[in-house]
Amino acid sequence: MNAVGIDVSKGRSMVAILRPGGEMIARPYEVSHTEDGLAQLVTRLKGLPGETKVVMEHTGHYFEPIARSLHEAGIFVSVVNALLIHQYGNNSIRKVKTDRKDAVKLAKYALDRWAELPAYTAEDENRRMLRIYNRQYNQYTKIKVMLKNNLIALLDQTFPGVNTLFSSPAREDGHEKWVDFAAKFWHCQEVTKLSERAFKERYAKWCKRNGYRYADDAAGRIYAAAQSQVGVLPANAATKYLVAQAIKQLNAVAGTLAAVGREMRRLASLLPEAAVVEQMYGVGPTLGPQLIAEIGDVRRFHSKKALVAFAGIDAPPYQSGNFDAKKRAISKRGSPALRKVLFQTICGILRLGSPDSEVYQYLAKKRAEGKHFYVYIMAGANKFLRIYYARVTEYLRGLDSAA
Repeated sequence: MNAVGIDVSKGRSMVAILRPGGEMIARPYEVSHTEDGLAQLVTRLKGLPGETKVVMEHTGHYFEPIARSLHEAGIFVSVVNALLIHQYGNNSIRKVKTDRKDAVKLAKYALDRWAELPAYTAEDENRRMLRIYNRQYNQYTKIKVMLKNNLIALLDQTFPGVNTLFSSPAREDGHEKWVDFAAKFWHCQEVTKLSERAFKERYAKWCKRNGYRYADDAAGRIYAAAQSQVGVLPANAATKYLVAQAIKQLNAVAGTLAAVGREMRRLASLLPEAAVVEQMYGVGPTLGPQLIAEIGDVRRFHSKKALVAFAGIDAPPYQSGNFDAKKRAISKRGSPALRKVLFQTICGILRLGSPDSEVYQYLAKKRAEGKHFYVYIMAGANKFLRIYYARVTEYLRGLDSAA
């Protein structure tokens, strides 16, 4: 038996090969993540006598090139959580951290856990792309929030409160009415320099040209609000340029975010569980693809408890002697991206407040017991994940049996 430990880093990896009894077959050496480098590694490992197992850490996406190459070559690969390797004993009181030492440590771990190493399986391309799109969606969302706050802070000095005068939701292309309005009427003086009648006429033409609905009473409220506000910044070309650039950046990111969201919905529709997930109460077409992206193929979890643990919202027991802790915080030893989507989903269920929803009934029960907000939110997320696991696995098994 040959235990291969691979310490993965960006563009290269350190490889060490051990056999039982501490026999060193290959001292740690470097392998580049190039076609030739990976081909040479495959050739060397396949030339070893006896059974060979490779262990590496799950390090972002850097492990994927080498894991895929070895897996496609028919070599057993196991990708384990980095925390398991970190907690694995070195049998030494010295604290040493080098790539060579880590590769040897991984090889020793492979020998000790030989019979229980989980096998690596290549992820479906659609699921992989959906997860990448979701991570990019989250990044663009952060940028959009930052740019929107920047624009509001700028407009508070030219047309205070203009963003509160509109309640229209964002369009399919990501544009929002108050943002486009601010591009045209960027200073309160741009409104007050006109008579109310002239402003309403110009505003009506603007709405028609940009595809927004016009309401005469809303136009009157906007005009009255503009008259009551005072712009700190002067209504000149320099101020107009600042506002225009802020709006241009925000609309660009909002358009990209909308396009990414559409592609996420398309990718999610290619997966078998999409119809079941989007029909779940409180999910819908926006959160559905995000849940599918972060959970992945639910069949890879052996039980609903494993899915809850993957999300990091489980509360592991803590007991010693006569002491048995009754109040435990969630572990957070899981996917933070999944916890974020779950938090948004449960908050949405609370807002909708349908008594027909099992999760809402559970949330209402916990709230009636006087539980803290975050306590019953996480309890609801736990309940939601268990329902998700049951419905999706049942549906997928039905598809498999029908096939």
